[in-house]
This record gives sequence, structure tokens and C-alpha cells, in this order.
Amino acid sequence: MVLLTPLSCAIVVCLVSSIHSNAQGAVNQNDTKEPTMLVVLLARNKEHTLPYFLTLFERLQYPKKRMSLYIRSDHNKDRTVSIMEDWLAHNRHYYHSCDVQLDKSSPKYFPGETRGTEWGDERFTHIMHLKEQAMDKARHIWADYIWFLDMDVFLVKADVVQLMLNEEKAIVGPMLNSLATYSNYWGEMTEDYWYSRSEDYLPILERKQTGCFAVPMVHSCVLVDLTREASDQLTFIPQNVSGYNGPHDDIITFAISAKTAGVDMHVCNFETYGFIPSPLDEGQDLEVDHKKLLSIKLEVMVEHPPLPVSPVLAKYVPPLPKKDKAGFDMIYLVSLARRPERRERMFRSFDLLGLDVKLFNAVDGKKLNESYLKETGVKQMVNYKDPWSQRDMTFGEIGCFLSHYFIWVDIANNGYEKVLLFEDDIRFEPYFIEKVIHMRNEADSLVDWDLIYLGRKKLKSSDEPWVEDSENLVYVDYSYWTLCYAITLKGAKKLLAPQPLGQMVPVDEYLPIMFNKHPEKDWMEKFPVRNLNAFSVAPLYVFPTHYTGEMGYISDTEESPIIEDETILSSDDMPSVSDLDLRLKVGLNGAVKDEL
Repeated sequence: MVLLTPLSCAIVVCLVSSIHSNAQGAVNQNDTKEPTMLVVLLARNKEHTLPYFLTLFERLQYPKKRMSLYIRSDHNKDRTVSIMEDWLAHNRHYYHSCDVQLDKSSPKYFPGETRGTEWGDERFTHIMHLKEQAMDKARHIWADYIWFLDMDVFLVKADVVQLMLNEEKAIVGPMLNSLATYSNYWGEMTEDYWYSRSEDYLPILERKQTGCFAVPMVHSCVLVDLTREASDQLTFIPQNVSGYNGPHDDIITFAISAKTAGVDMHVCNFETYGFIPSPLDEGQDLEVDHKKLLSIKLEVMVEHPPLPVSPVLAKYVPPLPKKDKAGFDMIYLVSLARRPERRERMFRSFDLLGLDVKLFNAVDGKKLNESYLKETGVKQMVNYKDPWSQRDMTFGEIGCFLSHYFIWVDIANNGYEKVLLFEDDIRFEPYFIEKVIHMRNEADSLVDWDLIYLGRKKLKSSDEPWVEDSENLVYVDYSYWTLCYAITLKGAKKLLAPQPLGQMVPVDEYLPIMFNKHPEKDWMEKFPVRNLNAFSVAPLYVFPTHYTGEMGYISDTEESPIIEDETILSSDDMPSVSDLDLRLKVGLNGAVKDEL
């Protein structure tokens, strides 16, 4: 038996303690905790946004025990309170504290309201007092920061809080992506304190300039450093601002109080931190807000996964709409098999839009070879050179033309009277379905149309008069791109009739030739019958997901090999295009398509 002295026991205890400490993870004596903050969450009639907002909020990479929540909800006519109750039941214990008031007994409307979306003085006063009470509470509990976060903000950057803290600004917010040119900051403020657009507003919005910029207003997602002496002068109550003569508005009052206190507001745009719907216009109801949410969900998916929903809140998300063809006989998506991420995003988008779409595997320029080009009768037009680079066609451009060509053949073979075609690198404008249906009705009643562009690159010099009595249609001039267009059976037959594979140009050059609006007159002369009745919607309904030079831009037409050996494309022993057409009439699902 070994007897331990008191000193030996002490050494053993220290060793065991040290081993245990190392096993748990050693703590550096210089490490500090994250700042504490009070998060202000005010919700009214947000049933449609809350499942997504709350799911993203709980996934933020910031210690929840360093956050206290200040939650208020009242004057609802939807299930906002029920959603908040369910979410809190599963999540409130993660946070340091939760100050919650969910008012089920308040009326649905403030005095003078009829929709629940109006912003009268009484509603502004109510919001001002809620935010001021939150400021008082944050100061009372000695919170380092207070974070005002609207509950229709979707933060896709999980470390956004730490990123904003790292900027060490008194008042700072991440720039939020939205629809059109809306965001959560102002570039300038007028003398009477209303919004004004500055010269640098768009460069900041489009991230042509990046940084953290001093602005007169940032809202909806605002982090305020309460450790600054000047923060004691910040307020949402107009009467608390000396000489205040601005509007009765909470965010404007706060901005003026910051200016009076000598505290700059900043907005940061280094990356995409999150998204926010644009506000409702006067007279619009919640149904419009739901449609704005749909547009945001589509926009999010351009660069990010779909907005997530936790299992706890899934029951509050409405089912996807029933699918149809929006009045068309067929809708195609042309997509390369080696771009699965693109087609997956597009089909998720079609699910949200309620569109029944047929996948059409694009012809891959990387898989084209001499024998196939001979078999299909492909010849580059004699003397063709790209108008900008003066190069020959690329194999990607040939594949793109063949993809559209085979769809025109499929339309003709099946007798589809009216068809909608999408490429897979597009983003949708708000109210896309409503706009498409309105366009169809207007076009059918006003013009004899063969093709209507829904997305394209319009050249600045184009002269495009409006169709008489139309709100949406113009007579189209020379354009690039085939992002999305509607086409009739008659239009498809007109495009097939000249047997264009035998004198091929890129498809977005061929279409303007066929509607007699191409600047290269010698090209047009090779196609004597140019009677395609073409139009375009204005403004456009879809745009590219990425433009040349932007991060994430990929071109499968331009960035592919150029035709260098003309013998590949000028052999006299190719089968005629009419023979090819007869083969295709047997069925596009046969061997020819399968090869591609």
C-alpha cells in the first residue's frame, strides 16, 4: 500500500484538474465574451414572413445567451401571435431573457384603418413608443447594443451580427437586397426630411462601390452601440428632439436625433447579407405583400438556397400553387444537363410560380463533333463574323441554336399553337405570372404576333414604338439574347422554313434577321422571306442572373471553342435539312435527341 503525503495529494488533484480542464478546452485568460444586446422584434400581420424570418433568426451565428429579446405584437388579423407563441415555446430558453407581449385582445385595426396596412399617426405613435420603451430597457439592463430588426428581413448571412460589430460603428446596418432599386438606406434626405436619391445610391446598391458608407438613414436592420456617450441622445419620440419639425415617423425621428447628436449612420455592402421586400404603396393590402414575398423568395434562390422553414413552423406555410401552363399549350425550359444547379433552381421557381414546364435538354456545344455537324447539316453562314469580336461561331453558339431549333421542330410536330420558352439563367421580375397572363390577353386582342420577347438585351439605339392601345407591347428592334420568349405555331414554322442550319448564325442574330431588323443587310439577303411578326414586352419580365464580368457569370456560348476548321462546316456530303426534319417528325424523343 502506498501512502500519499498532503503535498502529494495536492499535486495529484492539480494534475487531474489540469487534465480535466484540457479535456474541456482550455480558456485563455485574455478571451472576452461577445457584447450583450437587446433585439427588438415587432410583428404585425406577418404570418406570411414569420416562418422564414424566425427560422433564419434562430440560425444566426451569435451566442443566444448574449441576446435578450424584446417582442411585441398587436392589432393582427392573421396568425402572427400563434406563430410567435409556437416559436417561443421551442426557442425562448436559448436566449438570455425574453420580454414578450403578444396582444390577442387588441382590435384588428387602428382608428381610420380599413386594410391593416395603413400608416396613420396613431400607428406611428404606437411604434414610436414601443421602440422608445425598448431603448429604455436596453439602457436599464446595461446592454452593449440594441438591434432593431424588422420581421420581414431575411438574413441569409448567418454571421451578419459579428460582421456589423467588427465595423465598430455607432449605428450600422447591412445593406439588404430587394426588388428594383429599393433597399434599407437613403442616399440623401431633403430639407423637409424626406427621401432623396443621391448620386452614389445606385453605385452602392449595385456594389460598384463597396464599404461602409455614412448615410442619412438606415432602417429595418439597425445595430446601435449603446456604449457610446452620444447614444443617450438617440430617441424615437419627436418631442425629445430639440426643435424637431420633421414628419411624424419613427425612423425619420430616429435619424434626425442621430444627426442632432452628431452620430453617423452607416450602411455596409461588402456582400449579400439578406433580403427585404419593398414597402407597400398607399392603398395596397396584404395580398400584395404576399406577392412581394414570392418575388423575394425567387430572388433569394439566384445565389442562395431556398428560404428555410423549421419543422415547428412548417404548418404555417401555405401549400404550393396548383400548376398550369398560364394559357399556353406548352412551356419549355431549355437547360444543359451539366448545369444541374441551374435547372434545379428553375424548377423550384416554377413550383413557386405554379408553372407546368417541360424540361428540354439543351444541345451541349462541348459534345458536338464533326460527324454530328455533318449529320445535321450545319454550315456557318458564309462570311459570318461576330459583330463585336470578329470571330467565327463557337460550338456553344451552335449548340444554343440547335436547342432552340429542335424546340421549334417540336412545336411544329405537335401543333402547339402558343408556347412559352425559358432559358435557365434568368431571374424573374415581380408579378411575373400576372404580367404574362395580361400580356397574352393584350397581344391576342391587338396584334397578329409570332414571337414576343419577355427577356432580351435591347440596344440603346433601338427605335421601338408602342403598339397602339397597348400598355405592355412594343414593335421590337434589333436585340440580343433569347432569355425568354413566347412563340406561336405560325412563328415556329416561319423560323424553320428557310432551313437555317445550312447557313447558321447565332440564334439571337437569326431572330432579328427574320423580323427584318438586323443591321447586317447582306446577312438578311440570304433569307429572302423575313416576315416574322415580333414584339417585346416593355418593361421586360425577366433578366439574366449574371452579367458579363460579374462574379458567378458563366457563358456556355461565348466561352467555348471557336470553329477553326471550315471543312467541318462546309462539306457537300451533308444530309439535307428537309431529311433531318422528316427524321425529327418521327419523334424528338428518339435517337437524335438522345445523342445530345
